[in-house]
Amino acid sequence: MPPKVPNVVLNNGKLLPALGLGTWKSKPGEVTQAVKDAIDAGYRHLDCALYYLNEEEVGAGIKAKIDEGVVKREDLFVTSKLWCNLMRPDLVEPTIRRSLGYLGLDYLDLYLIHWPTAFKQGEEYTPKGPDGKTLYSDIDYVDTWKAFEEIHKKGLARSIGVSNFNKRQLERLLQNAAVKPVTNQVECHPYLNQKKLTAFCKSQDIVITAYSPLGSPDRPWAKPGDPILVQEPKILEVAKKYNKSPAQVILRYLHQLGVVPIPKSVTKSRIAENINIFDFELDASDVAVLDTFDCNGRVCQHSEGAGHPNHPFENDEY
Repeated sequence: MPPKVPNVVLNNGKLLPALGLGTWKSKPGEVTQAVKDAIDAGYRHLDCALYYLNEEEVGAGIKAKIDEGVVKREDLFVTSKLWCNLMRPDLVEPTIRRSLGYLGLDYLDLYLIHWPTAFKQGEEYTPKGPDGKTLYSDIDYVDTWKAFEEIHKKGLARSIGVSNFNKRQLERLLQNAAVKPVTNQVECHPYLNQKKLTAFCKSQDIVITAYSPLGSPDRPWAKPGDPILVQEPKILEVAKKYNKSPAQVILRYLHQLGVVPIPKSVTKSRIAENINIFDFELDASDVAVLDTFDCNGRVCQHSEGAGHPNHPFENDEY
């Protein structure tokens, strides 16, 4: 039997499964099978984005499992995101409809502003000038949010949220929002445990969803010699104690921090392993060991948005 995944209650009363499948960097050709394997393994939370260029394949996996009668649409929690070149308010509805078309769905459970940094609108996801630098737009994420409130009203997205927003940006959004974001999806793992941001979000009843929860060792820009979280000797020791894998220990740690991890994998055995974290609990001394790895070790710097006035990390904020 697949493990029973607990739910987190969002500030609008909707239920978010406490662990999901990430699909960033999952190649077309692999991701349909990964989604099918994940649903078979008990996943009901799927994290997608237009920018990942694989939503049609994710949709094919969803359709296959609905057609087989393994799940109904209402059993699933599907998220997508609006990319930076599409933040003009009048582009929000056509863009969510595009994702819905790719995914083969009538509604999303959650739609996120992918980054607070608006790029010049057009077909190119990251438009560049002759000097090779990204072309920015002065569109304000607050105006984009107003358009999110409209698609929420229309039922195209049952919940709306943000991704990669810092505390200051969230505060400003909350001052101007009629509908509160339910989540802020950010990079979060033991090298960057986001405790300050999580505490702030908790005070506002906003859930943190953790992307790259295992430190994204397969990131395209990784350098030889970069530390690899799942190979850290102290984490290996903790894993041995619980008879679990290092990845399971890390994901359990994040769960106990109160965030919702969305590990990405296209390997059937790892997909099944990653969700199997609800049958043990790390004791306080082992949580303390994991805490020692925090070093502001961010791996996703959003370099394509470098210098943008709304870049969330450049002032070392949280």
